[in-house]
Amino acid sequence: MVEKVCFTIFLCLSACLATLFPEVNGARRQPQDNKLILNGPEKLFVFGDSYADTGNWPSTDTSRSWREPYGMTFPGKPSGRWSDGRVLTDYIAAYLGIGSPQPYNLWKADGEAKQYGMNFAYGGAGVFDTIEGCPNMATQINYLQQLLQQNVYTKHDLTSSVALATSVGNDYGNYHGQEEFVESITKQISVNLKRIHEMGVPKVAVTAMQPLGCLPLVAFSTGNYPNCDQNTNNITRFHNQMLKQRIDQLNYQTDGSPFVVLDLYAAFTSALNIKHDQHPGKSSFPHPLAPCCHGKCGEVDLSGKKEYGVCDDPKVAFFWDLTHPSQQGWFAVYSGLKSSLPHLFQPQQATAIV
Repeated sequence: MVEKVCFTIFLCLSACLATLFPEVNGARRQPQDNKLILNGPEKLFVFGDSYADTGNWPSTDTSRSWREPYGMTFPGKPSGRWSDGRVLTDYIAAYLGIGSPQPYNLWKADGEAKQYGMNFAYGGAGVFDTIEGCPNMATQINYLQQLLQQNVYTKHDLTSSVALATSVGNDYGNYHGQEEFVESITKQISVNLKRIHEMGVPKVAVTAMQPLGCLPLVAFSTGNYPNCDQNTNNITRFHNQMLKQRIDQLNYQTDGSPFVVLDLYAAFTSALNIKHDQHPGKSSFPHPLAPCCHGKCGEVDLSGKKEYGVCDDPKVAFFWDLTHPSQQGWFAVYSGLKSSLPHLFQPQQATAIV
């Protein structure tokens, strides 16, 4: 049996937010702290991994994202999200003033709820093949191509949309992180993004990698906890440098600068208040690298006994488990990304007033 996890690397909001994001798949709306002029993107197409996945692994599968205590904050039960609540996709959609797009596999089950776009992201996915049964980014893009061919979406749907692609480290668990490999990953990301744009999506955002060395999984396994692992962060920074060069080149070659980098690295380190890229400083989270769900989160033994524990209040934890932010953590990251989000709008569309 293959364990469906988001990060194979190195080892194989709260009530107040309910008013900000009253529902995920509800009517078109606007976040209270962000006003959008009309005629912005109407749909969001999402590709990537668990930082964006909102339920693509089947609920009958062994995926921990469909087990308690995942989803305990939102929607109050497991929903396939790798967090106690909302993830990056939900916040980006809310910023755009639309509902969170339907997961592709859930849409296939009921054939409806496609008006806000589609989420093709799978926990555990990479730019290249990672774990069995997990479609890589190129395959996810193929799914959108098939929907176009089936007239589920039209070219007009794509021209009134924006795309989000996350790539946050799964490839580095299955391959070595030498310079040549980083170059091959970023090159393939560039090919994928260009393909999405050529399909008709006017703006395509991609995430830079978060500081991998600050993930609790890595900090614990390298013996650096409660600090980050500097060597791992060096690999991350090199990846992000190469990615930026690729995106700059794409924008130079393409009219309108359609490609946008969302700097998760900076957003994470800001929320965690990482000093000198290694030592957490005084953060709003009292123990920045401590996961709320500790132990084998989501696992039970043969007698049904939980093999994990959960902190008293997920709102005080940036990390939900060993690799994924909590809903409150994602809100902090989203807050750090907001200055970049107006770039998701075409010049002739609305611009965001923050």
